[in-house]
Amino acid sequence: MKNKTKTISASEFKAKCLQIFDELEADGIVVEKRGKPIAKVIPLGAADNSSLIGSMKGAITVKGDIFSTGVKWNAES
Repeated sequence: MKNKTKTISASEFKAKCLQIFDELEADGIVVEKRGKPIAKVIPLGAADNSSLIGSMKGAITVKGDIFSTGVKWNAES
């Protein structure tokens, strides 16, 4: 059996958004404007970014001085 997603009007969402965020369930909530769905608010899951650390090791080669543009200039001129 399919659960029906909760809906709320845009004006009610505007008035109660902070409370809605505190009570947001995993299914989220659909925001309607004039009876038509315009947005779905869902909770953001925790991201595990630990696999990204070091993932580019050996894939990038630094050529030259990374702290220089290669252009000589005089700040006082």
